[in-house]
Amino acid sequence: MRTVAGGLDLEELRAFIAVVEAGSYLGAARALGTSRTTLRRQVASLEQRAGVALLESVRHGVLPTEAGQVLAKRGRGMMQEAGALLASIREVGDAPSGTLRVVLPVGLPPHALTPVFAAVRKAYPRLHFHCRFSNDPLAEALTDVDIAVHFGEDAPRGHWISHVVLRIREWLIAGRAYLERRGTPRTIEDLKHHELFAWQAPGEDARIWRTRRGASFTVAPALIATDIHFIRHCCISGLGIGLVPDALLPDPGLGPDVLVRVLPDVVGQERPVRLSVPEVLSEIPKIKVLIEHVRASLIRL
Repeated sequence: MRTVAGGLDLEELRAFIAVVEAGSYLGAARALGTSRTTLRRQVASLEQRAGVALLESVRHGVLPTEAGQVLAKRGRGMMQEAGALLASIREVGDAPSGTLRVVLPVGLPPHALTPVFAAVRKAYPRLHFHCRFSNDPLAEALTDVDIAVHFGEDAPRGHWISHVVLRIREWLIAGRAYLERRGTPRTIEDLKHHELFAWQAPGEDARIWRTRRGASFTVAPALIATDIHFIRHCCISGLGIGLVPDALLPDPGLGPDVLVRVLPDVVGQERPVRLSVPEVLSEIPKIKVLIEHVRASLIRL
């Protein structure tokens, strides 16, 4: 059965977007498991409906015309919305199932993620996850993402619904052994005499740190990294003092006194952790229950 929305045949639109993303009819045919002849026929029919050329041939394949670029960008949202609608209908009255595609920031501590995953899997064993990690989730295209987890006040561009699921402090932390060896800083000026490690927050300068009052000052870190957990373990190993978002969860196998907060009333800021979903997916049962379970699980941590 042909599915038509707004004068567009969704199968033709799907074929066109696949050709644009693959850069050739051959690549798209392989991705969709169909023939180049079928794809050419579908794209030609779509161009006839549009009344304008959507693709142009180049040496190594095809590229979208200006009109094709507009259609590809808007068409991805239409395909996502159509898929969300069908998914929500299928799940009415049923336990959430299927696969959720999630992008998360690099460096979230595994011992914090594990109980959240375990709680959701226990409650909804038919729900599966495909997770990938990114230095900057909001810089991703997010066209193939159901849920984006990220730091900051901003939501993804476009039609997304964003939930603050946790607010955590950014702390200066150091291993107790390091402080016993090098001394504990008492002022911001004292930090100049220490090995400093900085988390690279998306879109920020890692050399600029903030005080609790909102003022900024500049440091010269020996290490800048996007992976929070890496910096944390450098501190645990007694290598220096790190500024990272830290929920202060105890690390498995380590005593509670291994890490010490440095200048806790002077340096650091609060950062929200957000869980964002495309607006078209927000009412799907599996999305809603995941948000609820994430919130409940984080409260218990």
